[in-house]
Amino acid sequence: MTDSRPVPALLPIRNPRLNDALRPLLYGAATASLLLASSAAAQTAAPATLSPITIQGERGSSELPPPYAGGQVARGGSLGILGTADALDTPFSTVNYTAQMLEDIQARTLADVIVNDASVRATTSTGGFGEDFTIRGFPITTGDTGLNGLYGLLPANRIPMEMVERVELLKGPGTLMRGIPPNGGIGGSVNIVTKRAQDEPLTRLTTTYASKANLSSHLDVGRRFGEDHAWGVRFNGVLRGGEASINGGNQKLGLGALALDYRGSRLRWSLDALYQDDDIDGFRGQMSFTGLPAVPDAPDGRITFYPDARLVQRDRTVASRLEYDLTDALTVYAGLGYRDNTVKQEFPISLAPRTVEGDFNVMNTYYDSYSKTWSGDIGLKARFTTAGIGHALTLGATRLDQEAGNAYSPGTVIVPSNIYDPSPLPPSAAVRQDMQRAAETTLESLAIADTLSFAQDRMLLTLGARRQTVINDGYDTTTGARTSRYKASAVSPVAGFVIKPLDDLSLYGNYTAGLTSGRIVGPGYANTGEILTPYKSKQYEAGVKMDWGRLTTTLAVYQLARPSAQANAGNVYGYFGEQRNRGLELSAYGEIRPGLRVLASAAFVQGRLTKTPGGLHEGNSAPGVPRQAFNLGLDWDAPWINGLSLNGRVAHTSSIYLDSANTLELPSVTTFGLGARYRTKVAGKAVVLRADVDNLTNERYWLASGTFATNGAGRTVMLSASVDF
Repeated sequence: MTDSRPVPALLPIRNPRLNDALRPLLYGAATASLLLASSAAAQTAAPATLSPITIQGERGSSELPPPYAGGQVARGGSLGILGTADALDTPFSTVNYTAQMLEDIQARTLADVIVNDASVRATTSTGGFGEDFTIRGFPITTGDTGLNGLYGLLPANRIPMEMVERVELLKGPGTLMRGIPPNGGIGGSVNIVTKRAQDEPLTRLTTTYASKANLSSHLDVGRRFGEDHAWGVRFNGVLRGGEASINGGNQKLGLGALALDYRGSRLRWSLDALYQDDDIDGFRGQMSFTGLPAVPDAPDGRITFYPDARLVQRDRTVASRLEYDLTDALTVYAGLGYRDNTVKQEFPISLAPRTVEGDFNVMNTYYDSYSKTWSGDIGLKARFTTAGIGHALTLGATRLDQEAGNAYSPGTVIVPSNIYDPSPLPPSAAVRQDMQRAAETTLESLAIADTLSFAQDRMLLTLGARRQTVINDGYDTTTGARTSRYKASAVSPVAGFVIKPLDDLSLYGNYTAGLTSGRIVGPGYANTGEILTPYKSKQYEAGVKMDWGRLTTTLAVYQLARPSAQANAGNVYGYFGEQRNRGLELSAYGEIRPGLRVLASAAFVQGRLTKTPGGLHEGNSAPGVPRQAFNLGLDWDAPWINGLSLNGRVAHTSSIYLDSANTLELPSVTTFGLGARYRTKVAGKAVVLRADVDNLTNERYWLASGTFATNGAGRTVMLSASVDF
């Protein structure tokens, strides 16, 4: 839990003018092709300044905003069309995790990283169908994560971290900055920045063991070539397999990630090619307890309700970016990517009768799906001064085109089972149907944004608007006939300000509004397959950020509201009433003292159901929203052994309701983790040994995902050895 009192004098305030140290460059990004189609704008990397306004673009990880004290969090990050800025110059709540942090916590997937902020909570657990979250109490799917600023190009189930240089977390709607997320998340947005070759050659091999018997090898190779090291190539490859968090399961991964880039005086270009083969035997299941008087106690974390269920996911992505400085103050950029994804899975369904003793009936089915996605953006950035007021003006367009299809093949055999002693799955459907087109979605937008600077960078004002259009066609997967179509447009404005009475103190506020495309209703509801209409959301936020020299503290208050997504009494899933979340967030990151790093945060949320039809559940707590959440992580360089570091972390989440009626409640949970790493040299080669234990006390607990719950993973031990050749 963060202490919001002033930090003692042992942390003197520094007053470095970071912007004065930056040279006038500009951010952008893009593809070698001329773009007619384009999508979710968000660029990342090298610095650009307008007098003191900082704008940066994607030019390789060596020119990303530098790490803050302690190295776990960066000084700034990208905000899509608004460019890349120092955290104190940003009128939003952001956290930007570095590759060092990812390596030191042995992060395997995105979930391992972003849950280190108390405003983010996982709704699924290790080894499940996928990894989803809540940010500020609203659901966010993995499929809403951006790849170097473009939506729709990353695996929708889980994202491996071995290819990632930065994880950029924005809390609150990111519609203006990055466009409409394909799955409709509004609580926040996540963007990952892929690794680029550094100036120093790299050849690193890492081998990892995870309990119970999961082994992996990771090869990371980077080189730069040519005059001034203009050309770069980086390759990351991973092979993984063996039993991990589920008894008798097998979590397999094959990953290949190739990154090429060119950095010239005016031209910057990059290309990413990704292949992922994610194959899980015995994946962690979910369970509905609707209709029961109480939720059963959580089972052991190594149990899956559906033994031997299998999930196979294949992803192939190619994405390119290009930017060119027409003049020192004018830059054009563009980006384009394509992703092809298939998911095949056994899809067990729990059926009544269910009991508080954990009894249920189960039927096994097949549910397969595919998607084909084109995503791109294009724009123009200009920097100029009028009447002593600086401007960083951007015009941009985005477009995402996605075809999605599925096949649902229900079984006929039903057997009794129990969550504490699951029965073997019954046979699946006799015939597995071929996947057919279910929907075609187009998300397009035009945006304009300007960041104005006044009073020698003491005041920054950001104004912008994005006109968004959602076009969605639904198709019958049996006949192929179009069954629905809608087209909706809306303007999403953003206004934000930063006032800096001191160089290292920022007061900020923002108002954002957005249009979000409706989702396709999944299995288990009376209206399965229906495409819901788009909806709007609004956020008001204000806060304070203070850089004490080697420690930064933040405080934010906000209100975020959107239509409430839930099933009604007839089991029809839709948007009924409104969910309004009001919250207070506190955080601290950096070094308490040299060699003692901290990541601490606290989130207090009041989630309420309002404007409900007929007053049903009016004023009830919104399901899935914890009232309090706390995180504390410490990382310490032990003084008695050179190269030895020890770390500990604790995460607490209060109880939450599983239903709108507030009759089903999941209890609070507190988990602990411990770790150590040792850096040394063997035969002249740099070696890092790491050991971590997650869920140290083997806590049994539930995680909520909508009206469903899943048991959290039990105690997990991870050991790794990394060698630089």
